[in-house]
Amino acid sequence: MIYKTKSKLLMVILFCMNSIIINSQTNKTEKMTVEQQNVLNTIEKMTTAFQNKKIDEVMACYEPNAVVVFEPELPISDTNVLKEMFTKMSMLNPIFTYSGHEVFITGNIATHITPWKMTAKAPDGTDIKESGLSIAVLRKQDDGTWLMILDNPHGQFLMNK
Repeated sequence: MIYKTKSKLLMVILFCMNSIIINSQTNKTEKMTVEQQNVLNTIEKMTTAFQNKKIDEVMACYEPNAVVVFEPELPISDTNVLKEMFTKMSMLNPIFTYSGHEVFITGNIATHITPWKMTAKAPDGTDIKESGLSIAVLRKQDDGTWLMILDNPHGQFLMNK
């Protein structure tokens, strides 16, 4: 009986070792692997381009047919609509800050998770402050870059219901 239990435990351990997921819960003081940093670079590139109103550069961070959830329960994958939404949102001059990053990689798929805060100004001058939990799924491309295939900045939505 003990042998069977140890054998099952060993099989579970070996399965887990064969399915290694590179992960990191980081803040600025912790070290990421090169691949984790490459994933984070895509997120930072998109954020910077968005804040600078460079919508073509924003779109270059996504695979064709990527899904972006601008509003909870309303995913959008049409490229023209995405460009329009990013353009309209960029006119509010948003500034994003993140309070840490978590990156998990398995094979050519990565998940990036981060709490975020955003400040902006409405057209009438009213201050806008929002926050949330961003969950993005990225795929490694043949050239080694990472592009988003799913971007949900409202990952906390179900917890707030």
